[in-house]
Amino acid sequence: MQITINGKPEEMQAGTVMDVLKHKAIDPRMVAVELNASIVERAQLDTTAVKDGDQVEFLFYMGGGT
Repeated sequence: MQITINGKPEEMQAGTVMDVLKHKAIDPRMVAVELNASIVERAQLDTTAVKDGDQVEFLFYMGGGT
């Protein structure tokens, strides 16, 4: 299936949001996930299905500043 991750189309065999995170080697504790413009609760990452044509955005936590 083809999904869009952070604006870039990708082909993958993901079933859930957690599968996408694992495929991209992203620690789920370090990112917020948006699926089709809706935030996915951390407790739902394993059960939220990703379908062909979906748009996934990873929002990474960053520190810094003065």
